[in-house]
Amino acid sequence: MKSLVIFDLDGTLLNTIYDLGEACNYALRKMGFAQHPIPAYNYMVGNGVRKLLERAQPDASPEVVDELLTHFREYYDDHCTVDTKPYKGIPELLQELTERKVSIAVASNKYQAATSKIVKHFFPDIPFVAVMGQIPERPTKPDPSIVFDVLTKFPTPKTEVLYVGDSGVDMETARRACVESIGVTWGFRPVSELREAHADNIVSDPSEILHYLNDLF
Repeated sequence: MKSLVIFDLDGTLLNTIYDLGEACNYALRKMGFAQHPIPAYNYMVGNGVRKLLERAQPDASPEVVDELLTHFREYYDDHCTVDTKPYKGIPELLQELTERKVSIAVASNKYQAATSKIVKHFFPDIPFVAVMGQIPERPTKPDPSIVFDVLTKFPTPKTEVLYVGDSGVDMETARRACVESIGVTWGFRPVSELREAHADNIVSDPSEILHYLNDLF
């Protein structure tokens, strides 16, 4: 039996791409750089905000990226819930997991302040056992440290853990952490990326995740 489900945030629980893209374009605009169409950001996100900005302006020096990051946070901190919304079926899934007494956690590469704010805003009644975003002293996914930190805070045998995400980064994170993975097809990346990253399972609807609460292997 699975007793803990760890969710990625962006592209898994929430469609955040519009607010992320607007914040990035705001930062680029403030510094006189060319902006990008929102759909282009599907392939820039996933490794944290700094990497997003490096991809959006690949010729930028570390110092320029620092400035971009300041502008990004200036905008995103106040606009991170404007166009963001849960994917269809996600609120019902989280409620069902809660009713089944399955513990739920979030492990995101989004910086901690924004992760905490967004989760609290959209899922105020869900009793997450851990909500972890990016912090300076912990490497970003696919390094598995964030999963280990969740398990330190809420000890659970790895055989009882499911890790759910929408990208190859997430599948690699689960593999390195030695926990079972589920790739979701409604997020920012194509199903081909999930397959290439050796997702243990792939689902196209949130309700399908419930089928994996019992061990199948």
